[in-house]
Amino acid sequence: MGGSRPSPPPPPTIVYSPAPPPPAPPTAVPTQSVTTQTALNEVSGKQTRLNMELGAQLDRTNADFFAGQDIRRSQAASSEQRLTQKQAGDIETGLTRVRGQEERAGIAATGAEYRAGLSTAGQEERRTIGTTGTETRATERVRGTEQRLGIAATGTEQRRGIAASGVEQRAGIAATGTEQRRGIAASGVEQRAGIRETGSETRLTEAERGRQQRLGIAATGTEQRAGIRETGGQQRLTQGQLLSGQERQIGLRGQEERRTVVASGVEQRAGIRETGSEQRFTALQQEMFRRYKENRDFEQAQSQYRS
Repeated sequence: MGGSRPSPPPPPTIVYSPAPPPPAPPTAVPTQSVTTQTALNEVSGKQTRLNMELGAQLDRTNADFFAGQDIRRSQAASSEQRLTQKQAGDIETGLTRVRGQEERAGIAATGAEYRAGLSTAGQEERRTIGTTGTETRATERVRGTEQRLGIAATGTEQRRGIAASGVEQRAGIAATGTEQRRGIAASGVEQRAGIRETGSETRLTEAERGRQQRLGIAATGTEQRAGIRETGGQQRLTQGQLLSGQERQIGLRGQEERRTVVASGVEQRAGIRETGSEQRFTALQQEMFRRYKENRDFEQAQSQYRS
């Protein structure tokens, strides 16, 4: 029960004034009828006083009984009210605790999903950066190779131009020598023989030089064609690697997006199930409390009716 209540004041005591004294007997000569009437009057007075005392006692007893009945009724009503308030407070406290637990669980799940998303995004970004760096370095290597091949081809062409210029110069010199030999033909057989020997050696030298130039030109053409084939192969390989890297990146991004969608669906369905369970549990508690209150009110009504 709750705290002590002050006891109600005692019922008022009814104090009746005493009956008036009987009248003085008459001075007349007593007779038998007077004596009888006097005795009857005395008995009647005593009976009246006794009835009055019993009535007062009954009034006090009834007052005590009904005062105790009111006190017990008030105490029972206060006890029921305190019990109802305690149960309502316990139910509200439980609901508040469960609500707080659910909110904290939701916040923790949201934080975990957010951190997982950041981790996945960081991994994907690092992979993308790594792939970009690999592709950039491969492109720079191919560009350097092509530049070196271009420089080599330029040097080859320059050397071919210099060689052709030397051939032309030597051809001019040979023509000049021929004209000189014709001019000095009359100088003697020895001079002509010497000149013929010189021309023969010169022609042999020029023939060897021409053969070497042709071999160099053929080798240059072969190298150029090989360089063109290698350049085309490297370009195709670079494009293939680039397309393969893009396809892998697109595939990985699609996989990550699908996994994210699946994880989001799982979390949403779990949240919906948990919310439905909490709502059903709350409705069940409310229904149980309603039935308890109806039963308690019915029992109180019966108790008051019986009392």
